Amino acid sequence: MKKIPLYSSIAALVISLLALYFSKSSSELVYVDVNKLITGYEKTKIAKAEFDKKANLMKANVDSLVGNWQKELKNYEKERTSLSPKELKLKQELLSNKQQQINGYQEAIQKKIQEEDKKVTQTVINDINDYIKEYGKSHSYKIIFGASGGGNIMYADESTDLTEEILKGLNAEYGKK
Repeated sequence: MKKIPLYSSIAALVISLLALYFSKSSSELVYVDVNKLITGYEKTKIAKAEFDKKANLMKANVDSLVGNWQKELKNYEKERTSLSPKELKLKQELLSNKQQQINGYQEAIQKKIQEEDKKVTQTVINDINDYIKEYGKSHSYKIIFGASGGGNIMYADESTDLTEEILKGLNAEYGKK
């Protein structure tokens, strides 16, 4: 009589271990290298080129204003001895005000460039995330991890890396648009 609970306990343990083994093997865990996806995605390259063009144009505008101000400052330095104290004070105030305006404009442009960069990057990341979500659903993955070099995945077998496969599909889908 005492052997029946022992046998049933052993059988339950074996069945539990088998169920655990089969459930683990059927739900494959995979990952993608997020940095490789971002740099390899064609839309990233195009969006980055467009962003760089805009940013360079804005920076050139600021540089032009700074250059004009510096010319005015040099002219002031040359004329300084021939100006009356009243003219001297007025010219200094004008140059100071112009410098403050340029500094304010420069800060606004830097902020706009940062916001634009953030917006472009977020658009690319959203595209990648949407694609991975659909890819995971269509291939019945329960989880697709994202490795970004920040320590969230310290080791994974290369056979679980979907980066290249995802990147090919992502670029193919972008090419259709």
